[in-house]
Amino acid sequence: MLTSAFQRYLNNFRGFTKEIWILTLITFINRAGTMVLPFLSKYLKEDLHFSYNQVGWIMVCFGFGSMLGSWLGGKLSDKIGFYKIMIFSLFTSGLSLFALQFVTSFWGLCLGMFLIMVLADMFRPAMFVSLGAYAKPENRTRALTLVRLAVNLGFAAGPALGGLIIMNIGYSGLFWVDGTSCILAISIFALLVKEKKKSEFDNSDKEISNSDSVFKDRIFWVFLFVSFATAMIFFQLFTSLPLYHNEKFGLTEFQTGLLMTLNGLLIFTFEMPIVGFLVRKEIPKIKILIWGSFLMAISFYFLLLNTWVGMLVIAMIVISFGEIMAFPFANAFALSRASKGQEGRYMALYTMSFSLAHIISSKLGFEIIGNWGYQINWFIMGTLGLSAVACCLWIQKRL
Repeated sequence: MLTSAFQRYLNNFRGFTKEIWILTLITFINRAGTMVLPFLSKYLKEDLHFSYNQVGWIMVCFGFGSMLGSWLGGKLSDKIGFYKIMIFSLFTSGLSLFALQFVTSFWGLCLGMFLIMVLADMFRPAMFVSLGAYAKPENRTRALTLVRLAVNLGFAAGPALGGLIIMNIGYSGLFWVDGTSCILAISIFALLVKEKKKSEFDNSDKEISNSDSVFKDRIFWVFLFVSFATAMIFFQLFTSLPLYHNEKFGLTEFQTGLLMTLNGLLIFTFEMPIVGFLVRKEIPKIKILIWGSFLMAISFYFLLLNTWVGMLVIAMIVISFGEIMAFPFANAFALSRASKGQEGRYMALYTMSFSLAHIISSKLGFEIIGNWGYQINWFIMGTLGLSAVACCLWIQKRL
């Protein structure tokens, strides 16, 4: 019984091309090496002694760099190909990380963080387009899920490793390791994967787009709001929720860490089997997005019941399953809307919706909490999630 269940679980990881596995490996190496990000605000505040206001502005530059990088990466992927962009992005951002540790002035760091994120985030839309070229149509959603799994595993390993490096070498060690991981990952990719101009597989999984231009695709723009809204509420997990755990329930950093680990474990264990099952059942992507957005929204309404600490666990479980359903199928839906030769532009706008949410989510969340308290913030975030559900229903009618 146990053996057959394990066998069924392993079946979800079968059928991928060699290139997809290499992409997954380099994504893991790159994300596990991304240690500067979790400690960036701590480094700016404690090591370089910037004020909270200055740290805030450096993070805003970080966000805008990410947006511009996403757009450039997508546009250039359509012009000169995703392969060249992926190699250029990771190699130059690796070298830039080596240099960034020597920049210590406020304006220097504003410019440095902006430029490094322009270079680094050119990678994301290019990588999404590469999945369209290297994965069979029936495997694309699962391929996106596999890469997401590598991202989550990398993010789980990175901060712990980063903490050890800071304790033993100091913050400069983070820049050296992060830069090296970028160069190592892209070197493996360049050595083992050949450039492919276009997919050798057909594009039968594409939705019927009503327009040749991404700017005239109304359905896609409504979908971008759905991505933005779900990303807005997702980022609350890393900004306002850890503070809430401590201020309302007196949880320690370790207990908050355990809750975050629960999120990672649920995704690691259940995402591939659930996505595999939904793909086999051929359920429309937009229908799955409706359920994913709904679960993410109601997890914040659960937080309104703030008299029992167990509600934090329930809310975390619900948002984790919402994330499992929403994010892989949102990636796949975005890629499926693009007409031939426009994949980069579509994936650029999709990744930009996350970058914009990253800029606004913490700032807006803390403004609401500062003026009206945590409960109002949870209510607004939950309602934002329900507005995403309403938009998904509108898209379902139009498709």
